Amino acid sequence: MTSVVIAAHNEAAVLGRCLDTLLADAAPGEFDVTVAANGCTDDTARVAARRGVRVIELPAAGKAGALNAGDAVAVGFPRVYLDADIVLSTDGLRALSAAVGGPVLAATARRELDLSGRPLPVRAYFSVHRHLPALRTGLFGRGVIVLSAAGRARFERFPDLVADDLFVDSLFTAAEKRQVERVPARVATPRRTSDLIRRLIRVRAGNAAMRAAAARGEVTADVRPAGRSSWLTDVVLRRPWLAPAAACYAGITVYAAVQARRRPTAGWGRDDSTRTPSGPGAGRA
Repeated sequence: MTSVVIAAHNEAAVLGRCLDTLLADAAPGEFDVTVAANGCTDDTARVAARRGVRVIELPAAGKAGALNAGDAVAVGFPRVYLDADIVLSTDGLRALSAAVGGPVLAATARRELDLSGRPLPVRAYFSVHRHLPALRTGLFGRGVIVLSAAGRARFERFPDLVADDLFVDSLFTAAEKRQVERVPARVATPRRTSDLIRRLIRVRAGNAAMRAAAARGEVTADVRPAGRSSWLTDVVLRRPWLAPAAACYAGITVYAAVQARRRPTAGWGRDDSTRTPSGPGAGRA
């Protein structure tokens, strides 16, 4: 039985849509779904409970703790780690589950960016970012990761760090992980440039903390290097028509990198601007 773990902190606005889409065509008992509601001050737990899934309520907010708590009660494999704001169909969940096995220990979906109504700097940033090779070969940035039983055995617990997807990605070789092209994960991009910058500051700080923990031996993982120049060498030099957008991309990333060095990462490290009701069932209790 495929088990799904959703770590949810104040996700009442989007969790209903996530669960309704995920379970729309599921047979009774086909999936084991756990929502780990952590530090919530909204109706996240009630929204999940009304869908008939397992709900764990944790008093403190923290994604790593929520993932570990969900893992502790999940009963099956493959094991799916899904963000509450990601819309994944029942068929998509089945396809991702079928993708792991044998030499393939981990899988993710194809990233599909939602840029509707976003300001020019946000669209310019992602016109470059979407072509980064790391986004084609890594498990991060989609909001969904699927592990086989052998893949999950690679680590004991999620470390108490923000960059959980970077951590999981670091545990597998290129031959051991797969992107399932036919399954889209629609990722909401920040609604304002300031939201994008805040997200990047948190992501940069979180990734730096993960790499530092690995270097100190506190995390057993071969974390991929940052690849700071990839946007230029792998993207813009091969697509010179992106040069105007690249100027915006460079300015935003440099500013975020400087700020990330000054600010410790904290909390979830997510962009709350995308946590708004959208689409059927998005905010329905």
